[in-house]
Amino acid sequence: INSMTINDLKYAQRERVIFLDRCLTWRGAANRRDPIDRFRISSAQAAIDFRTYLQLAPVPPDYDPVRKAYIARANHQSLMTPSLTTDFEVLEDAEDGESGSASVPRPFRQADAAIVARLYNVMRTGKAIHVSYTSMTTGADEGQWLAPVRFTSDGENVHLRAFSFKHQAYRDYLPIRFSPSSSFDERQLEQALPLDEEWRTRARIFLRPHAGLSAEQAAVVSKEYGFSGELLVVVVRQAMEFYLKRRWRLEEKNARLQIVKIEHEPWDDGREG
Repeated sequence: INSMTINDLKYAQRERVIFLDRCLTWRGAANRRDPIDRFRISSAQAAIDFRTYLQLAPVPPDYDPVRKAYIARANHQSLMTPSLTTDFEVLEDAEDGESGSASVPRPFRQADAAIVARLYNVMRTGKAIHVSYTSMTTGADEGQWLAPVRFTSDGENVHLRAFSFKHQAYRDYLPIRFSPSSSFDERQLEQALPLDEEWRTRARIFLRPHAGLSAEQAAVVSKEYGFSGELLVVVVRQAMEFYLKRRWRLEEKNARLQIVKIEHEPWDDGREG
């Protein structure tokens, strides 16, 4: 009995096998050229990857000698939880020479690598750093002391979460908005930082299709967002609650989902801060 799982593979082959699974899930077919073109591997390596996939697949695909491709069966089951947004690349037509042209480009989020590395090292050594920051609400400041505690991502931007001695609170900062002319002076912390209560709090957000939708529209929205019952429960740290509401457009005029309630409870992951 073969007990091998996807997690037993080395990272590079694991990524290639997942790619094959995505092709079979969303296209219904995969051939040897797919991994060769995508990963610039040899035909022999592609053959090995296909054999590995056939061993792992819950429902192995059939080989069509006419199309020279593996064809997913009607009862195909994905190795990984499929996400059309994440897996969209396998649907793009690479043969038209316009890869990426069928999707709206994301903003290119810049940051000064030297500044980010400096912030990371200050965070790692548990120090505070003096920086100048330009806020979109209050403009540029004259400099303040921050104690970086972690980097976070809202899916679009990377933020630095830090304790601001000026505001006596934990806040999120975009690295690109730190001025290169900051002093970047460092100092040891005189005492332990206060607990980051918002980070240590779990927000359970209960969602339902918007009340303004018809029954048919509500049913489609429920299917689109993967509802398994009347409500969809999304769990996020309270510190990230704002970003989830913004990215899911929960408070916009034409929102498809609406918040029923939000429950907050301690989120103890065994870490301080």
